[in-house]
Amino acid sequence: MNNDRETVARLREGIPTFECVLGCHDCCGPVTTSAVEIARLPVKTDAEHDAALEKWDCVHLGPKGCTVYEQRPLICRLFGTTPNMPCPNACRPKEMIDIKVEAEIHHYIANTRQVLV
Repeated sequence: MNNDRETVARLREGIPTFECVLGCHDCCGPVTTSAVEIARLPVKTDAEHDAALEKWDCVHLGPKGCTVYEQRPLICRLFGTTPNMPCPNACRPKEMIDIKVEAEIHHYIANTRQVLV
């Protein structure tokens, strides 16, 4: 598990940041994440999960956007940083993610047990 924490921390550092449109949540649907990442997020009830899924939203989406923005999973951080997952509002970082880092993130996601956030 410690190695996974280090991997996630390293991958997070390789994802460029950018400003989202205030209040936008176009890319905030249900996502999966690793046990390491979900451990950083607040626990939600089954009823909260069910209500979010019914709306096809993330359980951590609040009225003003992401309530766990600083701790959001890798997949959420990746949105808008690569042409493969563009922001619907054309927001993007000055420099897009390095394709090697993106490939590492997809490899990590594909090769770790993922759970629905």
